Amino acid sequence: MPERPPLVLPPISDPSVLAEIDRLARRYLEARGLAMDLIDRVGGGGEALMKRMPGFMRKRLDRGVEAALRRTFRVASASRGVLRDRGDWFNRMGTTAAGAVGGAAGLTGAVVELPVTVTILLRAILEIADEHGLDTRSDAVQAEALRVFASGGPLSEDDGTDTGLLAARLTVSGRTLQTLITSLAPQIATRLLAKVGAQAVPVLGAVAGASINYAFARYYQEMARVHFGLLRLSHETGLPREALIERLQTRIEALESGPPPARRA
Repeated sequence: MPERPPLVLPPISDPSVLAEIDRLARRYLEARGLAMDLIDRVGGGGEALMKRMPGFMRKRLDRGVEAALRRTFRVASASRGVLRDRGDWFNRMGTTAAGAVGGAAGLTGAVVELPVTVTILLRAILEIADEHGLDTRSDAVQAEALRVFASGGPLSEDDGTDTGLLAARLTVSGRTLQTLITSLAPQIATRLLAKVGAQAVPVLGAVAGASINYAFARYYQEMARVHFGLLRLSHETGLPREALIERLQTRIEALESGPPPARRA
């Protein structure tokens, strides 16, 4: 087959679009700062735990995360029709409480708690998609929420798979969404496994679980706002997401050479 010609990205000169990209770039850097804080808290415990964790426990963890993802997509839309969105604070407190309870029981409790945390975090990501005017009941938007969770960001450097915004766009149906869930559940479990390592010691684990879950919630909420902000900007302007991402990357690099952005409370 002949090679596809390279994608020619249009220049972006609209001041309002550039201002929005600047805002998203600053939010992105803030979220990356939260990620660095998180790495400082968990250290290398996650990788060491992966090597020590028995195979049956890892399979149980993967199955639990996959079941939580499926359940969340089934329940989230229905619950949002009954319960109004509670906002960032409510979701952060929910994950904090789950981490404290799971961490108090040590490694076993942390593994059991992880699917609960997945449910709360994914629902928070869906709330932010709704905040940006997207239909969270659609398979395409649910797939984007999964990508936020699996990759942690819209840039290629954040994405360990081919499911980020720069990947080929596929028509997402219910069937492909279920395939995405199956394929990404182990990756999401791995991404969250570091916090399990920090919760492996009871009592100390309760404190670690609470603080780490709070940091995870803040991180994913901020990254979701960057991800869905770019998606909404693409829909509103007609500009390709690839062009917006390229400009975002350029702006991030410029900001990184200056003073760090102020942290939000």
